[in-house]
Amino acid sequence: MQKKSTIETSNAPKPIGPYSQAILTHQFLFCSGQIGLDPTSGELVGKTAAEQAERAILNLRAVLRQAGLDLGDVVKVTLYLRSMDDFPQVNEVYARHFIQLKPSRTTIGVTSLPKDSLVEIDAIAMTH
Repeated sequence: MQKKSTIETSNAPKPIGPYSQAILTHQFLFCSGQIGLDPTSGELVGKTAAEQAERAILNLRAVLRQAGLDLGDVVKVTLYLRSMDDFPQVNEVYARHFIQLKPSRTTIGVTSLPKDSLVEIDAIAMTH
């Protein structure tokens, strides 16, 4: 039986529901979706999808680092956008952070996201 453990950090927002920031298994870290919440205040940061994507990626990075990983270890990303019109500006932010081996990615247009955010990002990373 494979062991799994919860990853939690105060450098990313606390979950706003009954879920973990991430679950670590033998080979993978499964990161829950991150939106552009400030980890200290719990408030949404930025009015644009680009600003919110920036904060969401920083939150994702904090969760990864708690597990001893970084964005370069990510193998799969799912990006949720409230408007596909924001795709180009979010891509610019994304490209600044995912510089090394680019993970596979799916982008999905949705009608709403938690806290009325414009973008949410989840990821799967490989452990070392």
